[in-house]
Amino acid sequence: MILGICGSPRKQATEYVLAEALSMMEEKGYETELFTVRGKEIGPCRNCDYCLRKKVCFLRDDMHELYPLLMDAKGIIMATPIYNGGISAQTKAVMDRTRAVAAVNIDFLKHKVGMAISVGGDRAGGQELAIQQIMTFYILNGAIPASGGPFGANLGANFWSQDTLKGVKKDEEGFRSLKKTIKRFDEFLEKYHSE
Repeated sequence: MILGICGSPRKQATEYVLAEALSMMEEKGYETELFTVRGKEIGPCRNCDYCLRKKVCFLRDDMHELYPLLMDAKGIIMATPIYNGGISAQTKAVMDRTRAVAAVNIDFLKHKVGMAISVGGDRAGGQELAIQQIMTFYILNGAIPASGGPFGANLGANFWSQDTLKGVKKDEEGFRSLKKTIKRFDEFLEKYHSE
């Protein structure tokens, strides 16, 4: 299963692009699941170590819907809007709260394939920094980060929304970067998860 995680609290450009990415993966024969932070209660990690002692997160919120999906996924596509030049607070909360999954199984992301999507209101508003933050999360947790590859390189799919859903739909360069990254993501999945 390919898990899409949308770190936007709104149903606009970021969720639209992630849904398009998941649709591309479905066309390649994969089962997909979309998890969005929109409308959910996900508190920040308290780093209280409760999860290390009890093997469950102290906070009883909607993050518990995501934990089993993370365990079951073969690949993860994390998408974030750009807030102040980086990932959204909601995306960061999701990343930090995976500590509870790691407390149960330190290898919860090991050898899974991950890719990143960033959507900013400006063309150069922090998209690459956000993608680097997501890639760092993958690397730290043992996942294999997939970029769009060399020659016209892109670290992930990066979009310019002009702060509107209409704007992101017109971003041809963004969709080019998405297609390249999906292609590599699929190649990595086939290499590391062929059965």
